[in-house]
Amino acid sequence: MNKELVVDVRPSEINIALLEDKQLVELHQERSDASFAVGNVYLGRVKKVMPGLNAAFIDIGHEKDAFLHYQDMGPQFRSLQKYLQLSLSQKGQLPSLQKFKNEPDIDKKGKISDLLSNGQLIVVQIVKEPISTKGPRLTSELSFAGRNIVLMPFHDKVMVSQKIKSAKEKERLVKLFQGLKTKNAGVIIRTAAANQKVEVLDNELRELMQKFEQVFVNARNGKAPRLLAGEINRTSALLRDLLNDSFTSIYVNDAAVYHDIRDYIAAIAPDKQHIVKLYQEEKNIFEHFGIDKAIKALFGKTVSVKTGAYLVIEHTEALHVIDVNSGKKAKTSADQETTALETNLAAVPEIARQLRLRDMGGIIVVDFIDMAKNEHRQQVFEKMKEAMASDRARHNILPLSKFGLMQITRQRVRPEMAIDTMEKCPSCNGTGKISPPILLVDEIESRLSSVVQACEDKTIFIKVHPFVAAYLTKGFFSYRFKWGLKFRRLIKIVSSSSMHFTGYRFYNARNEEIKFS
Repeated sequence: MNKELVVDVRPSEINIALLEDKQLVELHQERSDASFAVGNVYLGRVKKVMPGLNAAFIDIGHEKDAFLHYQDMGPQFRSLQKYLQLSLSQKGQLPSLQKFKNEPDIDKKGKISDLLSNGQLIVVQIVKEPISTKGPRLTSELSFAGRNIVLMPFHDKVMVSQKIKSAKEKERLVKLFQGLKTKNAGVIIRTAAANQKVEVLDNELRELMQKFEQVFVNARNGKAPRLLAGEINRTSALLRDLLNDSFTSIYVNDAAVYHDIRDYIAAIAPDKQHIVKLYQEEKNIFEHFGIDKAIKALFGKTVSVKTGAYLVIEHTEALHVIDVNSGKKAKTSADQETTALETNLAAVPEIARQLRLRDMGGIIVVDFIDMAKNEHRQQVFEKMKEAMASDRARHNILPLSKFGLMQITRQRVRPEMAIDTMEKCPSCNGTGKISPPILLVDEIESRLSSVVQACEDKTIFIKVHPFVAAYLTKGFFSYRFKWGLKFRRLIKIVSSSSMHFTGYRFYNARNEEIKFS
């Protein structure tokens, strides 16, 4: 399977698309001012202890107080708190983690009021980003992820990813880390660690230990609440978790981000540096790779399946519902049971793709077309498990009920990716009427006059529909040429199939849209 990552850098955000065999399977948006991301570590202050919920609300600086349940505090909570107090009270060098004596584990069925009180300082890590009206969800069981390993401070266990199939390699890695790791440094060995050299793994373990220590150095400087350690950006996190031999290309449209990604890959996989490519065409990078078109087709309420069937996807506060409809497929076969089975099997890969693409989490109910035979329902169930095997989010799938309903629970750590594919008509602005197309060129020229006065750039880009672009650039003495002479600017016409026939937009050389009054 070929994987490509396409990174679209914009002034206010970075959009990241993951393609598998040219199909869009994941879409991520990272705002330049993004905060409170999964993996961030904070020095928080207990705002309110809730004995009835056996939980507490923690102030970490978000507008909504974050939520910490007793079960998410981790068995070594007392050790973490003791280490924090020692770090804050002692000046100079931090207490040595190797020489630190752990406190007894907390009781699995204990009460949070025995451990926390209002106003208390506490080190916490985000496990779920703020979603809807809810604040972030927290844990006090810290973890620091690298490409090959995950460091678990105050633990002593060495665990190996189940995706490493070789028993011999598992044994090698366990023995290796039992020799490498220091006291109070538990390790989860990730899939990427298979066949890695000792030097690489040792260096990464030391880097993660330094990151842990830096958390408590930062805790000394400043008041709570405050950020102590931030997770790496979404692009690097994707590369850390996904990069393997199946990656063929990474395209980036920004030189600075391009160099950042190359430097990051040089550190984690030097032999893969060559796959990073700087995209320098005038055409929008997402449009060039067909991603804009795929987004419009895949994020609507109705999604087509290749066989002629289609999905209807509805979202509620409590759950997501996906309805499978036969569409044109119903007309191709007289056998209702066969039609139902074929349609359901064809819908399964698209359902699995939609869950990843939209990052749908919580409870998902899929209403398949009714099938009378138990073996057919089992067949659909097995195919769904196979289709979701590559999904990195933790999930659980239940067999189909006799009514054709399948229940899926899927890990939700970030807000669902929701894109409104319905657009207000840019020509009529919802009135149902448009200005005469014959006046379009005059209208663009009039608006261009205002843009020239507001913008000092020597080059101005006008994005229009391909038909309009062809008309504006036709011949030597074209409209583009005449406008350049008239306004003493270099005018460039950009053809974009995403533009409405009578739509147009102005951009400067930094690809920032120029608004006109």
